[in-house]
Amino acid sequence: MITISFEQRANRAVSNWIFLGVIMLLVQVVLGGVTRLTGSGLSITEWDVVTGALPPLNEQQWTEKFVKYQQTPQYRLLNTDFTLADFKFIFFWEWFHRLWARLIAVAFVIGFVYLLAKKYIKREFINSLLFLFFFGAFQGAIGWIMVASGLTGDAVYVRPTRLAMHFIFALALIAYAFWIGLRIKIPARKRLDLPNLNNWTWVLIAIVFVQLMFGALMAGHKAATAAPTWPTINGSWVPAGMLKEEPVTLNFFENKTTIHFVHRGLAYTLLILIISYSIKLFRAPTSSVLFSKLRSWPLIFVILQVILGIFSVLTSTGIVPNRWGTFEWMAQLHQVTGMLLLLSLVAMLFLTRNPSFKQSS
Repeated sequence: MITISFEQRANRAVSNWIFLGVIMLLVQVVLGGVTRLTGSGLSITEWDVVTGALPPLNEQQWTEKFVKYQQTPQYRLLNTDFTLADFKFIFFWEWFHRLWARLIAVAFVIGFVYLLAKKYIKREFINSLLFLFFFGAFQGAIGWIMVASGLTGDAVYVRPTRLAMHFIFALALIAYAFWIGLRIKIPARKRLDLPNLNNWTWVLIAIVFVQLMFGALMAGHKAATAAPTWPTINGSWVPAGMLKEEPVTLNFFENKTTIHFVHRGLAYTLLILIISYSIKLFRAPTSSVLFSKLRSWPLIFVILQVILGIFSVLTSTGIVPNRWGTFEWMAQLHQVTGMLLLLSLVAMLFLTRNPSFKQSS
């Protein structure tokens, strides 16, 4: 019979708790994607952290919420034909998105207190976990800043730059939580000291973050419909009008054609780089079974990411407002695969860096 030490039992419990949190965070981003694709993000016009946990419970409360939504520019300029039933549909997704965020916070606090009381959490991880909690709270505040950008003036959607900021911070939060879980779960003997591959991984992660930021800008500007063609962009490899905005840097945040061009270009660049990177991964000497199992995942995810991106663009001509169709499925899967690509690279970053090896040498 195999006996498990207290330390092993503690590490397993804490890492499982953190990985559960990572899964919940991934689900939260997926819900955010559904909220955006269904046009639901501006249906709740207030940020009620406590009382907002409950949806309207009677017809009077529903009417009050609907009246508040009718004051928004999205309703006045875009959804004037909305009935109360239409409003209830978009309200549900935004409410559920916020409810899931609250559940994440509850799962963290309860788990943290319980595991701390059991003395399962090592002292060296307490500050990291507290930072993770406050990072999550900060992300919630950024979410409200994003929503607020779509409630004034003539905005019918949130500002794309705010959407991109919200998404990038969510990715950073997920990657950080995943890294902590890996530190607790995986012992040093399963990690390798491959500095060249580790440096490669850093570069790829940086490019993936930039790529995903442009993906969020694509979503915010609904830029897929600006060029629903492939492999060219409306018949051109380098489309005209990419630098029409002044100053020039504004094109990379507001010009749909420029954003589309950069997003596609980074996708092809990542595909080529990760193919080369994967060759190096498979040639690397290894005694780690875990490394051998995981090193193919970046290549798998980047290929899927490119394919789903192509189908997202090609199916964008079939978008019907407030209706879920083929494009929405492609776009959602495209987003999920991008997050999994990032996490596969974070795992490789972790496995190719072994501080204990450096100390012993």
